[in-house]
This record gives sequence, C-alpha cells and structure tokens, in this order.
Amino acid sequence: MGNTIEVSHISKSFNGQSVVKNISFNIAPGEVFGLIGPNGAGKTTIIRMLLDIIKPDSGEIRILDTLLSEITKDRIGYLPEERGMYRRLTVMDTLVYLGALKNKHSKERALELLEKMEMISHKDKKISELSKGMAQKIQIIAAIIHDPEFIILDEPFSGLDPVNMKLVKDLILELGKEGKTILISTHMMDQVERMCNRIFMIYRGTGVLYGSIGEIKSRYGKNTIFLEFEGELKNIHGVKKINYSGNYAELILEADTDTQDVLKTVAGCVRVNKFEISAPSLNEIFIQVVEGT
Repeated sequence: MGNTIEVSHISKSFNGQSVVKNISFNIAPGEVFGLIGPNGAGKTTIIRMLLDIIKPDSGEIRILDTLLSEITKDRIGYLPEERGMYRRLTVMDTLVYLGALKNKHSKERALELLEKMEMISHKDKKISELSKGMAQKIQIIAAIIHDPEFIILDEPFSGLDPVNMKLVKDLILELGKEGKTILISTHMMDQVERMCNRIFMIYRGTGVLYGSIGEIKSRYGKNTIFLEFEGELKNIHGVKKINYSGNYAELILEADTDTQDVLKTVAGCVRVNKFEISAPSLNEIFIQVVEGT
C-alpha cells in the first residue's frame, strides 16, 4: 500500500513573497505525523494546499492515492486553527448538521464521541454557552464526525487544560490505531514529541528537518541532561546553556563534558529529584537548527 499523502516539491507565493519553498514529504497510512514550526512558518499555507483551498504555484499533491477531487475531500477531516461554529445551535444539532454536510450524520457516532470527550452532559447546550475548552472539544469531534480516513488538526491543543489535553491526545492516538492517517500542525514541540511517528519541521517556508523523532534526536547525540530540582542553579562548568521551566531544567553540555562532574556540581548546590542523560528536546533541536540557518 502506498502513502496516504504525497507532497512533491510544492511552492507558493503571495504578492511576490515566497511563503512555501519547494516542500516535499509523505505520510504513511495510519501514521500520526507532525508538521511543526513557529507561527508564520508556512504550516497553515501547506494545509490549505492539502485541502485544495489554494493551489500550489508548482509541485503536486496526492491524497489517498489520487489527485484531490470533491469525492476525496469527503474522506478528509479538518480542524482549522481559526475555530468557528454556529453559536445559537446546540452541540448535538451542530454535530449532526456538520456530519450531514459530509453525507454522514449518525447520532450514534455523535453520542459516542461526546461520551469519549466527556461532553455528553452538554449535548443540549448552545455553542455560545460553552467554555473555550469545551468548544474546542466539540470542534475536534466535528472534524471527525464523518469518520474520515485522513485527519488534519491545526493547533489541536490550543486553549486546553492538562485534563482535556490528555483526552484529545488519547483520542488522536486511538484514531491512529484504528488506521486513520493524522497530520498535527503545531508550534508546541513537546506535545508532538510524545505522539508523532515522524515530523516535518518548517522554518520561514523551508523544510529544515524531516524524519522519525528517534532518528532526528540520535543525530544530535546524548549531550543533554534533564533535571528536576529544588533550589537555585548557578552557572555550571561544562554546561553551555540552560533552558529553565520552573523546577525543571534542560542542560545542554559542551562537547567534552563529563556528566558525572555535572552531577557532582549540581548536587552541591541544589536538591536533585531527577537527573537524566538524553538527547536534546525537539524544542532545543529546533532552536539549534534555526540558529544554524
């Protein structure tokens, strides 16, 4: 079986400004694939070309083993970054209506998905009565209500608290296990790291990293320490950079630093709860790639 998605050398300019430059990648059936990069990198433009909302200036896109047609579009589910639903409709009416637009409007499926997303008690509420996080979950259900084979989720985690983020992540991984092909577009690298088989990283319209997360990380070596600590970290000999996140820190080491020396120094100034030698995070790799371009 071939790839679900084949993107070959696509480029796009607006008003003479090049936004996407010679991008190629493929997505295999049943793969959870990450399209990542900062805001304004060109991710949404690529998605709009995948959906045939805009045409590439050059290159070719094949989806579900065919060039895009109206029939193919009914096999795609899409969560746009700019959310929008009919505020006066109830949750249930919204889902049944949006399913009907794709020729599939099963109340049973709507109820099953509402149950899964812990939204069943809100089914008769109007969209206008929902919190931002609740509305986000309904929008995600709306994207998959018609049981699509290829699902595009543009920034699916924005506005979600940790509990709802886990619900959404579990749903995405479950859809992948069912054989759905999923493209997640986001600037939240840490989420992608735990979910995606492979990634395509874009920066200023150009592809800068492409491949499996394990393979990408192995290229950057085990020159990083993940630390959970209590106290205040001082400058540490042999550490060229520290990324702080509350009581957690990512220490990027100089090439010839001995990790045991770092452990001794760190243990001398803070209480160490966790000390893990690893490849750098995707976030740090991205920063290194960007600084290198």
